[in-house]
Amino acid sequence: MNPTKPRILIIDDELQIRRLLRVTLEGAGYLVRDAETGTLGLQEIAASAPDGVVLDLGLPDMDGVTAIRRLREWTKVPVLVLSVREAEDDKIHALDAGADDYLTKPFGGRELLARLRAILRRTQASNEPSVVCFGKVEVDLAARIVRRDGEEVKLTSKEYGLLRLLVQHRGKVVTHRQILRELWGPNAEEFTHYLRVHMAHLRQKLEAAPHAPEHLKTEAGIGYRLVEDSPAKGTADAG
Repeated sequence: MNPTKPRILIIDDELQIRRLLRVTLEGAGYLVRDAETGTLGLQEIAASAPDGVVLDLGLPDMDGVTAIRRLREWTKVPVLVLSVREAEDDKIHALDAGADDYLTKPFGGRELLARLRAILRRTQASNEPSVVCFGKVEVDLAARIVRRDGEEVKLTSKEYGLLRLLVQHRGKVVTHRQILRELWGPNAEEFTHYLRVHMAHLRQKLEAAPHAPEHLKTEAGIGYRLVEDSPAKGTADAG
């Protein structure tokens, strides 16, 4: 594949639309791959890291908005929604979920290309890996699977959400307030005891020594931080 050409992934279940988009995009100098379901699209993005995505909302296996939310858990790849849905609410939901632009079908090829050029210019695709490892733990953000010593670890949705936030901001402190707003909503910012309970469970499942964690660290009175490399042995940090 020519590395100088932008790579675009089409996610649409209509074969005719995929063919039309391929002809339009390849004629404009893009390298094109396609997927007919949201699941296949997410897998392709994790595997090939395209420069941009053209996404239909009416997918057979999941709603396009759900696919966008899944994507935004681990990548900033530019997303142009291409949909027959014209209602304002549909556009708002897609954009709020993380889409970069929205174009309704039927569409003009020139407008499609102009919008795609615009989002590629202003949005730099993330080169972040979809799989992050620390210690003996492997977190597959695209598949939402966590393994320790090669064995899958079952996490609750809140435990996974907490871990995902720390992985996304690894090396940096994620505040109590930020975590609570993200996982429980804006009315839960004072309930830090929720975090202590879920962090304790995470450490039990992922740390070799839960009461002296090497990776899931506490920043006293502030929040938590994921340390990828094992630091020199020091004092316990299980607050």
